[in-house]
Amino acid sequence: MIIKNTDFEKIADGVKPDAKKRIVLHKVNIQEGISYHLYTNSAGQIILDPQVTVPTSEAWLFNNPDALASIRRGLSDSAQGKVSKVDLKSL
Repeated sequence: MIIKNTDFEKIADGVKPDAKKRIVLHKVNIQEGISYHLYTNSAGQIILDPQVTVPTSEAWLFNNPDALASIRRGLSDSAQGKVSKVDLKSL
């Protein structure tokens, strides 16, 4: 687990688990399609780390640093307007 941002905000006081040990997260922005890894430490603090599922057919990209860097360069170039038209018939 990597803490990506240490700027935590208290969103509730005195929250207690129900009889089934569940805690309702009323004020937390939970996005649909997100799952969570759950971490705890010896002090009893809990962290929910949001995760997304990557289809197996796309996982290769995240396991190939060169290909991922190339995609990121392309996206950066595109965002900066560094694009050109290609005639697909000439390829």
